[in-house]
Amino acid sequence: MKNPSIIGRNLTLGYQKGKLLKEVVESLDFELYAGELTCLLGPNGVGKSTLIKAILGQLPPWNGELLIDQKEVSTLSISELAKTLAVVLTDPVFPGNMTVGQLVALGRVVHTDWTGRLGKDDKIAVKNALSLTKIGYLENERLSEISDGQRQKAMIARALAQDSGILILDEPTAHLDLVNRYEIMHLLREISHKENKAVLVVTHDLEIAIETADQFWILNCGIPLISGIPEELVISGKINHLLPGEKFHFDVDKGRIKKKSEKDNWKIIGDPVYRYWVKKALEKAEVNLQESQIQVNQSPFSVEFEGKSFATLRDFISFLIKK
Repeated sequence: MKNPSIIGRNLTLGYQKGKLLKEVVESLDFELYAGELTCLLGPNGVGKSTLIKAILGQLPPWNGELLIDQKEVSTLSISELAKTLAVVLTDPVFPGNMTVGQLVALGRVVHTDWTGRLGKDDKIAVKNALSLTKIGYLENERLSEISDGQRQKAMIARALAQDSGILILDEPTAHLDLVNRYEIMHLLREISHKENKAVLVVTHDLEIAIETADQFWILNCGIPLISGIPEELVISGKINHLLPGEKFHFDVDKGRIKKKSEKDNWKIIGDPVYRYWVKKALEKAEVNLQESQIQVNQSPFSVEFEGKSFATLRDFISFLIKK
């Protein structure tokens, strides 16, 4: 069994402001492994950022153990931490005139002397980081002239150039469009597996995280940190700790978050895929039909109901609402 890259045991964290002490999280137990992509999920305000600050050595634990490569975080110097883990923050700040290659080269600062001059090994590491993130073609492009998704890949490449065994990213997909969110998360999964790095991602993208993560850490108020394989947490129902309250739940059959509602006695006839999307549209419109039969035709698409035929779902739902 391989040793974890990061271990938390009975970990309690908080802040002190003057004489006021504020506990944020308590009694956390977790393990982060090399070769795995782990996603940290939970509502805002439950202590995700606090936990990341502690891992980065910025916040001393109140109680318990926090180990990186079997060493207490508090015993590691800034230089040792920088060589052990690399970080990509939500809102990076960088000069727009800097090129992608120059940004990635900053990841080598912890390995160079006071002059910052890149040696042969440093240049190889920069090229390798550009290759791993598939942005070698952007090396000489200015950061102000590339897309948000490309800039985020450049930030990940900078962290990879640092050549640390642990990579921590705080909401790396927060400001990206759907395609780039998928690309970034799949890229991080590929990096964790191929480069044997322990990758920890703070994210709110549950559905993408389920598709890409090897492990989940779920953090919420009033419960211990929950860790496990995403699919196992779905099967056990523990995934619903992300959705407190009575309004929403995670639909195990469909693999998505769904609004709780009374069971409808619709009988929808037709292709299973078409039936699913018609039912989804009816649920969203909050149409409740008791003991009703609906026929869905594929080509051309139409919906038949009570002797009437509707060429679009909009027409069908409008009819039901007025009914």
